[in-house]
Amino acid sequence: MSDLGNFFSHCTKIVDAELGKLIPSAKTEPARLYEAVRWSVFAGGKRFRPVLVLAVGKAFGADERKLLSTASAVEMIHTYSLIHDDLPAMDNDDLRRGRATCHVKFDEATAILAGDVLQTLAFQAIVNDALLSDKTKVRLIAELADSAARMVDGQQLDLDGEGKKIALADLEKIHQNKTGAMICVSARSGAIIAEAGENELNAVTNYASKLGLLFQITDDLLDVTQTTEVLGKTAGKDLRAEKATYPAFYGIEETRNLAEKVYREAVAALNNLEKPTAILREIADFILNRKA
Repeated sequence: MSDLGNFFSHCTKIVDAELGKLIPSAKTEPARLYEAVRWSVFAGGKRFRPVLVLAVGKAFGADERKLLSTASAVEMIHTYSLIHDDLPAMDNDDLRRGRATCHVKFDEATAILAGDVLQTLAFQAIVNDALLSDKTKVRLIAELADSAARMVDGQQLDLDGEGKKIALADLEKIHQNKTGAMICVSARSGAIIAEAGENELNAVTNYASKLGLLFQITDDLLDVTQTTEVLGKTAGKDLRAEKATYPAFYGIEETRNLAEKVYREAVAALNNLEKPTAILREIADFILNRKA
């Protein structure tokens, strides 16, 4: 296994263990709610966002233990967004991470509540972290709340754009919010916990902004080039829903060229950091070349 593969494996293990502590057991009443939460959180997935918290934090020398609750909080917000995205009123999908979506496995009302409680548990995880100063907690909560709100804005803009021919600027705005905001706050959170300076935080933000755009471009490509079995979610749904995507705007080949360009920009942003950034560079490479 590569260094990045080992890093992802290690991060997934420790984040899952932390999530197991932070999320009530499936026997906690109301049991159906927490069964649904755990069904969705522990369905697998790459844990990309918490990995980014840990990768940036460790690059700046932060103690791994101080990063864990925030990394878990980011994953909880992300999972809540997936649960709600899959609902009949949104994308109406029945497959996520290779198995039944939350509302299919349980029911629509329980899925809505599972997403709701994951939001509150995320902020609670940061508030209750005894390893972080109150000042750091307030900053993290403010940034996470802002990014989660922007993610919701992006989802609405995405829905509004279905079936319409929109401008490139509007497409970029959708994805800067829907996908980019949570990726950016993941990286920034690691830097904030590590007490990075403002210039360093700006460099991390630039890197993460490009990484978020790269993630969305490759996600759009995978939707039209891979199968449902490979993706673990329904392939081709963007096209069927007439969503605004990069392949729809540019075509597949030009979208691949755009991905290469954004990848180079993300890596170049790391040149402004006098820190060990090898893992961050590998993460960008992983996103560019991912198959699912």
